Amino acid sequence: MQADASSLPSGAAKVELEGKTVYIVGTAHVSARSVQDVRDAVAAVRPDVIAIELCEPRYQGMVKKDAWRNTNLFQLIKQKKATFLLAQLALQSFYRRLGKQLEVEPGAEMLAGAACAEETGARLELIDRRIDVTLKRVWRHLGFWQRCKLFGVMLEAMFSSEEIGAEDVEALKKQDQLETLMGEMGQAFPEIKKRLIDERDVYLAQKLRAISGERIVAVVGAGHVPGMLKSIQADASLAELDSLPPPSRWSKTWPWLIPAAVVALIAWGFIQGGAERGVDSIAIWVGVNGVLAALGAVLARAHPLTVLAAFVAAPITSLNPTIAAGWVAGLVEAWLRPPSVGDFEALPDALESWRALILNPVVRILLVVVLANVGSTLGTAVAIPWIAAR
Repeated sequence: MQADASSLPSGAAKVELEGKTVYIVGTAHVSARSVQDVRDAVAAVRPDVIAIELCEPRYQGMVKKDAWRNTNLFQLIKQKKATFLLAQLALQSFYRRLGKQLEVEPGAEMLAGAACAEETGARLELIDRRIDVTLKRVWRHLGFWQRCKLFGVMLEAMFSSEEIGAEDVEALKKQDQLETLMGEMGQAFPEIKKRLIDERDVYLAQKLRAISGERIVAVVGAGHVPGMLKSIQADASLAELDSLPPPSRWSKTWPWLIPAAVVALIAWGFIQGGAERGVDSIAIWVGVNGVLAALGAVLARAHPLTVLAAFVAAPITSLNPTIAAGWVAGLVEAWLRPPSVGDFEALPDALESWRALILNPVVRILLVVVLANVGSTLGTAVAIPWIAAR
């Protein structure tokens, strides 16, 4: 059966692959029109497979509203995932506020695709790369200052009160969800665009190539369609796109060079200037590192004992690359003021208001981890040249 071209949405692209026909429907993530486009495409094609641009964690998060209550913050901090969860919250916050202004649930067109699969008996396929893999691939290819700028953009998106009108949705149709959040960051940092957009274009296309079926409707952000059409006829390795790049020898070595340099500088101070100079160097290291880490915890509205823990931990953890001050501070904060089930359940609603978001205990703990780590890192960057200059 061939779909009637006149009944397909204007943004749909038809691709013939080996033994199957794929109709790629480009959508906006906050557009009522896109929801209707998906339904129209399914009605016209009557597919045996409906593929949507979601990964399993994002799909479960959308269909299971109480998924947050099962989050184990202690395990999350220990597994070094606090930053990535905060990034996901930034994405969701941006789009929930946008969807609220336009009275459309973010990702409604993806849910419409899933609903159509259930209604018609078509097989549902989730074809996007896992969000944590995407963010980790971005993170590992950025330098320290680039990471700081990226984190700043995420916080701005999370707490911005800027509104957007319905007339701007058409502009959003020309951009990917993540690319919209980053704005001009994609141009300023090509690595971000490469990992967030270009790689996922290839990934989505290859997932479609691998799907069995005769007629497939694929629902993706409109910004992905051109890249998918370029790569869908060629083979590419999904395993490579799903993997995390192994750390280089230098990346394994340099974290240990910093504590070695600090210890050497302090020892040199004792040798050259005696006990007084050595003690001064230790005081600089402890004071600068501890104060800036504690300041990060203060900015996150941490408990006073958490602030103290950040101050004590930072000078020590900065000499041990296997642990970080933010992890210690975050675990202390979670122990002192553990979030309730209600706090997790309130996260979806809190995402719609920056004030409600920053007052949520779950977000506070994540911010404690991240900001204490940032403070400790800055403390190291300041203390080493100060000690060396003496």
